[in-house]
Amino acid sequence: MKVGALLTSAGINIGLCVLFLSFYSILRKQPQNVKVYFGRRIAEEHKRLRGAFILERFVPSPSWIVRSLQITEEEMLATAGLDAVVFNRILVFSIRIFSLAAILCIFGILPLNYFGQDMHHVRIPSASLETFTIGNMQEKSRWLWVHCVVLYIISCVACFLLYLEYKHIARLRLLHLVQTTTNPSHFTVLVRGIPKSTHESFSTAVENFFTKYHAPSYLSHQVVYKVGKVQKIVMGAKKAYRKFKLFKGIAVDQTCRSVTYRCCLCGVSSNSFQQLSSEEQKREKPFVDDSNLNLHDEECAAAFVFFKTRYAALIVSEILQTSNPMKWVTSLAPQRDDMYWSNLWLPYKQIWIRHIATLLGSIVFMFIFLLPVTFIQGLTQLEQLQQRLPFLKGILEGKYMTQLVTGYLPSVILQIFLYTVPPTMMLFSTLEGPISHSERKKSACCKVLYFTIWNVFFVNVLSGSVISQLNALSSPKDIPMQLARAVPLQATFFTTYVLTSGWASLSSEVMQLFGLIWNFLRKYILRRKEDSDYIPSFPYHTELPKVLLFGLLGFTCSVLAPLILPFLLLYFFLAYVVYRNQFINVYCTKYDTGGLYWPIAYNTTIFSVVLTQIICLGVFGLKESPVAAGFTVPLIILTLLFNQYCRKRLLPLFRTFPAQVLIDMDRDDEQSGRMDAIHQRLQSAYCQSLDADDISLEGVETISTDEDGSGSSGESNCKESANQPDNDLTHPTLQGLPVNQLRRAVRSLGFMIRLQKRGLSA
Repeated sequence: MKVGALLTSAGINIGLCVLFLSFYSILRKQPQNVKVYFGRRIAEEHKRLRGAFILERFVPSPSWIVRSLQITEEEMLATAGLDAVVFNRILVFSIRIFSLAAILCIFGILPLNYFGQDMHHVRIPSASLETFTIGNMQEKSRWLWVHCVVLYIISCVACFLLYLEYKHIARLRLLHLVQTTTNPSHFTVLVRGIPKSTHESFSTAVENFFTKYHAPSYLSHQVVYKVGKVQKIVMGAKKAYRKFKLFKGIAVDQTCRSVTYRCCLCGVSSNSFQQLSSEEQKREKPFVDDSNLNLHDEECAAAFVFFKTRYAALIVSEILQTSNPMKWVTSLAPQRDDMYWSNLWLPYKQIWIRHIATLLGSIVFMFIFLLPVTFIQGLTQLEQLQQRLPFLKGILEGKYMTQLVTGYLPSVILQIFLYTVPPTMMLFSTLEGPISHSERKKSACCKVLYFTIWNVFFVNVLSGSVISQLNALSSPKDIPMQLARAVPLQATFFTTYVLTSGWASLSSEVMQLFGLIWNFLRKYILRRKEDSDYIPSFPYHTELPKVLLFGLLGFTCSVLAPLILPFLLLYFFLAYVVYRNQFINVYCTKYDTGGLYWPIAYNTTIFSVVLTQIICLGVFGLKESPVAAGFTVPLIILTLLFNQYCRKRLLPLFRTFPAQVLIDMDRDDEQSGRMDAIHQRLQSAYCQSLDADDISLEGVETISTDEDGSGSSGESNCKESANQPDNDLTHPTLQGLPVNQLRRAVRSLGFMIRLQKRGLSA
């Protein structure tokens, strides 16, 4: 690839970034887009913007950049949670290490690579990018020791910064634990694999087991029931009711008038759905006898067991309960909003089968993805592409067409194919059977990370240097030397990939294209005045693998092809601003893992550093520099020793909670008298379905229409809407909708689920 092709790709992506960011600074000021760009803040503050015409709304401004840079870490921790802080610290670490690498490599290594051989240097736009890589260095060159010294500096500084970030995030994790003093999940253990018995129910079995073996600390329990169909009915009724509730300030008729439908000479009349009086409602209300309920068939082999202290719950969750590890499996329960209820109904014996099946499915999907990657690499090698497809010779003769095909098109096509990866991996992670949404998203994050590193880096390097040699993967012992040969050659493709997948994706992220399109359709096509209360959560499974992949590219190409570093550094600066803005204004934190994404980022960074050292060792061997190669071996050993130290010193803090902290928290609660109140809230903390009473009729006025046409508003609903602001929203088709009956149906379904929740088996 020529420098001109790289500049063409850079120009296109810079233009797109400037255009998208300018559009964003304008669109975020429009009142109709407030739900798109300020969803989290609107949900918290319930503020509305005025619709007056203001010229400043249509002028791009950098005020959002200034605001995102002014936010402190404490504000982000309180607003978006610990996971957001971890993601932000990953960006800070990347900016620090690659700023140092850019200074050292651009001013120290890049001139050595460019003048590495005695050759005639053409004008830089016409020069090949390979002349800026270590591949242009002569064999047995005495300047290769500079590359080795820079590799030592980057590796040592990276390990030092990693250690500082590890300690800082571990401290924040302990602080996060201490601040959540009333978290019910700290007292709750999820038990799975409960043995089935014909003589007693699961509820009785759980009570007998824990009163026998954990009597001093056992408090109570709650069995999980298969109420999926009922829950779907309740949620469907809630969604329907919320749609009716969107039209505020409307008088809704509770009595459906007679309707006559005629077809030619035929006619049918109907007097249906008349609202009953309060006396009739009491008379018609069915009596539910608890003794008639038999829920044994709906019980699952899972239960929530509540303990008196946090320390007791931790001990029970960590130890093996019986000699059969597949029975009475215990773990700390996730938070209530984080529960993935449908997977609790799966038999625990199926989990390992599901893990194997999803692993095989992921591997098959990786190999299927080799086809588009191989085709994409063919676009970067026009000579071989024209030999295989002769009809392209005339099309690719133009200078600008050649630069477009080699510099921009391959990374764009690869990015389009990569959009299918996160949904697929999320599906695989769901089929594995995780018990929480955060666990599912974390598993999908790991799968997407492995997939992108394999297909974007290794497959492009091993099969992309020579399009016809796909058998490179069949000889693992030769892979290090092939990496040493191929990485400098493929660094040009990685540079354009950073431009396309990095800069353009950040512009798309800040623009929220999908949310913007849906907001336009909702307002101007569907004519909805209000949207639902749904606010998206941050997609860690898509964004974190992308950031870590760019870190891998930065480490591996820093010494070998340093021209990528300025583009990569600009990406991290832009990502730092964009993601901070998204955390504060757009995304809502529904559940938090407590910083468990950091070990994923740390392991990936250590892998990137060690891989860089191995590739440099192979390059020094190819260049016949025994001194540089000899000094690289101790560096690899020292990095692995550092990794082992961190795994022993800091990683256990992310796997479990320290007993010392939990015991201190328990003693403080007991001395202050808060423990009894916490115990009372435990029983209702893990109800399988929220009560239907949480649906409020805000602004909906219910009218009972008499036969003479006069109506009187309902007393209860008038009280609910007394404090609500009056709106002039009207909709003619809402007359005659039985909103009160729908609310009553939702509450009845909620009552059924509460009976099941209490475990009425007697």
